[in-house]
Amino acid sequence: MNFIKLIYLSVFCGVISILSFFNIIYSYYLNLYLNLNTYVYTFVLSFFLSIVFYLIKKKDEDKITIYVKILTIILGYFLLPLLISIPFYFSNYNLTFVNSYFEAISGFTSTGFTIFDNINHIDQGLILWRSSSQWVGGLYFLFSIILLIDIFDHSFKKSLTNFISFNKAETLKQSLKIFLLYSLMTLIIFIILNLSGIRLFNSLNLAMTIISSGGFLPSNNLSNILINNHQIIITSLLMLTSFFSIFLVYNLAFTKNHNMNFFNEDIHLLFYFTILTIIFFIFLNFNNNFSELFLSLTSSVSNIGFSLNNNSTNLSFIFLLLVIIGGSFFSTSSGIRFLKIYSLFKYSINEILSYSRPKNIYINKHLFSKEFFQLDEIYKYFLSVIIFILSLLFLTFLLTLSNIEFENSFKLSILTLMNTVNSSMYGLSDFSFYDLHFLTKYYIISFMIIGRLELLTLLIICKKFLFKN
Repeated sequence: MNFIKLIYLSVFCGVISILSFFNIIYSYYLNLYLNLNTYVYTFVLSFFLSIVFYLIKKKDEDKITIYVKILTIILGYFLLPLLISIPFYFSNYNLTFVNSYFEAISGFTSTGFTIFDNINHIDQGLILWRSSSQWVGGLYFLFSIILLIDIFDHSFKKSLTNFISFNKAETLKQSLKIFLLYSLMTLIIFIILNLSGIRLFNSLNLAMTIISSGGFLPSNNLSNILINNHQIIITSLLMLTSFFSIFLVYNLAFTKNHNMNFFNEDIHLLFYFTILTIIFFIFLNFNNNFSELFLSLTSSVSNIGFSLNNNSTNLSFIFLLLVIIGGSFFSTSSGIRFLKIYSLFKYSINEILSYSRPKNIYINKHLFSKEFFQLDEIYKYFLSVIIFILSLLFLTFLLTLSNIEFENSFKLSILTLMNTVNSSMYGLSDFSFYDLHFLTKYYIISFMIIGRLELLTLLIICKKFLFKN
């Protein structure tokens, strides 16, 4: 097992065991005995694996290679959802393995696709478990950022996170800080939602959905949860927590020397979101309730994806474009990321202007600093966009072969790669995943993981095994 670091998987098996124990207590307290035994199975197995992985770990060197880190993260995205799928598989809803695993992967990658046609018929314990799968998946994604920090540009990662590189002990230390911050932010969101008048159970599930940028809801329709404009606006603003960088709060809480560079990305994101809000209010408001339109806007930029109003489907292209752009690189949202899009745009404009006045330097500086662009950095951003386009075309092709209409295949491919739920504003609200062929489900499962990992990390692995130098 030299190619993975079991200590990291041991920690998250432990987190899953804690969540399953919480579900046991919750179900027992409310006399929800329907699927109580499934959480016991999950608790026993996840706790057992956590202990086993910890005991069989080897004495690792302080510095481990980036390839080992990536392989560890990839294995986690396949193994941990297997544990999460146990309550689905052994529940009273007669789910097959592929359906159970699909639901678990969808939650763990914070995508939000579901094989359940009627959420209202699911018992509260399993609804809570679905939300928990998103929550631990969002935490795992933030952990992967810490573990794979070496991939990022040196100046960029230092200015935004104050991280350079971590050994094993430091990685676990920083991960614990992220866990505490992530849990505290979840609690704060939960309290705010509950104080706004949303009932306790819905507030808890929504809080886990919002912080993880997931898409699972405790009800079939969001309108059953948010009953007035006051609650809609509050929920919309809270969804921005998965749009901005969580490491901004991290730096303010855990670092001594605060650098203004910590704020630069979020300032640009705030400006970007403000412009979008003004455009939507002035030009796209039409006959829509603006509070509902604002919720669709915030859920799209944060890659959460749920909406209230079916009338906004005429804006589906715009919402899909916002989903593709995404939010902060150091948030739980997905997408290509605003950083890459803005950097490429800025660099491209500079290159165009350089043809007219070659002696002048216009805006060739790094996005959030006084440093100049590094071509290697720009090449990686271009490569990311190219990989996304190729992945989009390939998945669309596979879904079309599965007898899904081309338009639906194209939209579904975008949402799969961007880990965004298929709500009404994207024109796929009536799409049923339960009826899909099992091979099609495995296609979607694979690309949900690829979308969360980003193919660039997979290319690094391919480079390792295909090229010696």
